[in-house]
Amino acid sequence: MSPEASTDVSVTFRDLNLDESLIKILDEVGYESPSPIQAATIPLLLEGRDIIGQAQTGTGKTAAFALPLISNLDLKQKDPQLLVLAPTRELAIQVAEAFQKYATHVKGFHVLPVYGGQDFRGQIRALERGVHVVVGTPGRVMDHMRRGTLKLKGLKALVLDEADEMLRMGFIDDVEWVLDQIPEQRQIALFSATMPSQIRRIATKYLTDPEQITIKLKTETASTIRQRFWPVSGVHKLDALTRILEAEDFDAMIIFVRTKNSTVELADKLKARGYSAAALNGDIQQNQRERTINDIKKSRIDILVATDVAARGLDVERISHVVNYDVPHDTESYVHRIGRTGRAGREGDAILFVAPREKRMLHSIEKATRQKITMMELPSTEIINDKRIDKFKQRITDALAGEKNALFAQMIEQYQQEHNVPAEEIAAALAQLLQGDNEFLLSNKPQRKQKTDWDSSDDKPRRERSSRRDSGRDGGRERGRDRDKGRSNSNDRSPRRDAPPEQGMQRYRIEVGHDHDVRPGNIVGAIANEADISSKNIGRINIADDHSTVDLPADIGNEALAVLKKAWVSGQQLNISAVSGDGQSSGSSDNRGNDKPEKRRVDNQKSEGSRTESKFSDPRVAHKRTDNLSRGKGKGRGKDEPQAKLGLKKRKHRA
Repeated sequence: MSPEASTDVSVTFRDLNLDESLIKILDEVGYESPSPIQAATIPLLLEGRDIIGQAQTGTGKTAAFALPLISNLDLKQKDPQLLVLAPTRELAIQVAEAFQKYATHVKGFHVLPVYGGQDFRGQIRALERGVHVVVGTPGRVMDHMRRGTLKLKGLKALVLDEADEMLRMGFIDDVEWVLDQIPEQRQIALFSATMPSQIRRIATKYLTDPEQITIKLKTETASTIRQRFWPVSGVHKLDALTRILEAEDFDAMIIFVRTKNSTVELADKLKARGYSAAALNGDIQQNQRERTINDIKKSRIDILVATDVAARGLDVERISHVVNYDVPHDTESYVHRIGRTGRAGREGDAILFVAPREKRMLHSIEKATRQKITMMELPSTEIINDKRIDKFKQRITDALAGEKNALFAQMIEQYQQEHNVPAEEIAAALAQLLQGDNEFLLSNKPQRKQKTDWDSSDDKPRRERSSRRDSGRDGGRERGRDRDKGRSNSNDRSPRRDAPPEQGMQRYRIEVGHDHDVRPGNIVGAIANEADISSKNIGRINIADDHSTVDLPADIGNEALAVLKKAWVSGQQLNISAVSGDGQSSGSSDNRGNDKPEKRRVDNQKSEGSRTESKFSDPRVAHKRTDNLSRGKGKGRGKDEPQAKLGLKKRKHRA
């Protein structure tokens, strides 16, 4: 076991003995130096060692295992050599995209993401053609292994990414099943932000003499720095930045981007918009770097567009704002970035641009810094126009204070006398000449509403689900007590609990509840991940002691339901089943539209074994179930009806 890895990294990627094709792409995208987890992990994985990496999300873990394991691949072998297990569909896609990017110059390289909700046939065809790396969620990887479509005889390495998250989502049994199937001679890399006992047990059982790497991040941010973010991506970034530059009162600013090429491109675009900006990156010669820094200190330029490494240690007193135009690779880089302002007790502002797919990094930064980053309000058209008018007036004032106005004053006076035009009209014409064809004021067009998960309308359903969870937990206990007192109180149920699904939605029962420590987030995550259903389309969730109900789109389809039936949450298989109009589970998720539901239910009872038995462990449920069956084709009618009548007679006799 190694001591905690230092976060003071002075090595370069070239020092780590990576393949030259990987060095080439790293240079192209502008990665200048490895993060602490990368510097500590890459040499060990290149040597074939097993490792345990304990580091927060957003520290550069993907590159830490992807770069060395790509270097170790035998491209002539077409069967999978590397398997990466990820807890969510989104992370699996993200990791696969990272592999593809890093292997840009590796000829013949193929990576395949596999996850629930995607067509099996397309994945099978890709596997048959041959892939070197498979990145997938545990459930879908297990399905392929059981079908024999994912053959791991030639597997050389396995990566468990965010192992603690897989534990939290109830996938740990699946992970162990996969680990039991892979060859004994293989390399394993386990990454986890925390190390609960179950994760340590897996590491002890399956890893061979692992080297442990723990990254302690510097997460302190000055309390004098106001931190805000704005959800924006792609071509809209420049427009958002321009508005911020016009509305924010700043002395000097550093704008951080990821790559060296981006520093030059963005600086040129800002210059074209009239801002005094300069690029600062690792390719700039030392003497030019010193001149640029001196220029911003002397107020000859106001904006630096820089990469992380180029701005390390930069201390310029007049820097009041830091803009993270590109999200940093890790949380420590964010801390270093915003540390360029708010120094020595001075106040500063830090603004972060976040694309929708980068929300995970935003949450990681908040968690690492223990500070909430608030969404900023983008300046309105009125504010921008007011700023432009004030700036224009100030330019007039500054010009009047100059000493070179005498000649122009004579020319204006002559023009006024010759053409009999008022002075204010002449001044307006000169201002128009200066402005050119560009509009001076912004038109007051209605702002497009941001279609992101940060929108308040999108947060509302989540808050409702949370409140329902709380009321559902307490209300369920109250209703349980009412039922113990007698059936007469059964109508006291909360109307929210009994409210029918919204139009276009179908209610389903899943076999996991409070007894299994499940939370709404676990349920939403599993359904969204396995069935490829957006969280926005997942409706009301009610959690009882031994089961839960969830409202899903009525047109979800039998294939997705079959996937969810096998999905696991909090150590329990969902065994999802549709709930009928009278509140009873149909016993099968596949019976909708079937003309013979009774036969399908009986078949399901035979095939599902212990699950059916557990459902009938509650006598009230068993009674209602058999009563429902008796109303079908008549099977068991003569047997059930006398029992029901006998029960009524006994209760009447007691009364």
